[in-house]
Amino acid sequence: MEIIVSNKTSRPLYEQIVAQVKTQIMSGGLTAGEALPSIRALARSLQISVLTVQKAYDILQEDGFIETTAGKGCFVSAQNQDFYLEEQQKKIEEHFGEAIEIARTSGIPLDKLLHLLTLLYEED
Repeated sequence: MEIIVSNKTSRPLYEQIVAQVKTQIMSGGLTAGEALPSIRALARSLQISVLTVQKAYDILQEDGFIETTAGKGCFVSAQNQDFYLEEQQKKIEEHFGEAIEIARTSGIPLDKLLHLLTLLYEED
């Protein structure tokens, strides 16, 4: 498992770890049952605090991406990909709601909003 964190971004280190682990699980880079590095080992390799890695692992566990077994470590859970996609869709819907409200108050018609969305989505 490869994780790269940066202090030069405004995103907290634990969020960077969470996002990268989720991405690796969803892409198949990490598979169900696969062991994650221990909290101490990952903290040492990233040269960050053990508490930061602990927080990231806690969030991953809460979100259902990993399971922790006392004395054995953390493992990728048999995460349901549909659950994750549903979670992402909810986030998108929230952002769309905000965009629609701005478009309505600004008098931007639906066809222009759809055109803008299409342009942005197809952008490299």
